[in-house]
Amino acid sequence: MHDELERARATFHELLALATENELRSRSAGTRWTNRQLLFHMLLGFLIMRALLALARGFSRLPRGFGRGFARVLNAGTRPFDVANYLGSWLGGTFLPLHTMDVLCDRTIARLHRRLDRERDLSRGMHYPTRWDPFFQDFMTLGDLYRFPVRHFDFHRRQLTLTRA
Repeated sequence: MHDELERARATFHELLALATENELRSRSAGTRWTNRQLLFHMLLGFLIMRALLALARGFSRLPRGFGRGFARVLNAGTRPFDVANYLGSWLGGTFLPLHTMDVLCDRTIARLHRRLDRERDLSRGMHYPTRWDPFFQDFMTLGDLYRFPVRHFDFHRRQLTLTRA
């Protein structure tokens, strides 16, 4: 898992460094975002990990029915989530300086490395809203969650229309 996180971190830096301003403003393939906005969305997959891991740790202590019910409620709120996800990535990708995105990537992945090193039981988990993201499974362990942002990153990397992506 550490190697996967490091590969994504290095790739993110390379993508930002090699992309031209025109490429960053260009549309990505298969999304309504520009390449720059999509790059922020790819980073967002790592940024939300703190919340996802906290939810899993908390719900893993409760009877499974609580987590299953929570996931159903979240699935019912898919439309508002999609709007917030789109707008958040649009705003972050439009206004956040590239240098800040670079620094956020480093800090966030460094925190994930440290958290992963401290984990005692990667088999704990909870039910997740499967309609929110194609990589969310009905039940995700902490181990699954640590793999999520890299899978999300790799998927969206193929949608970038950067010459050297």
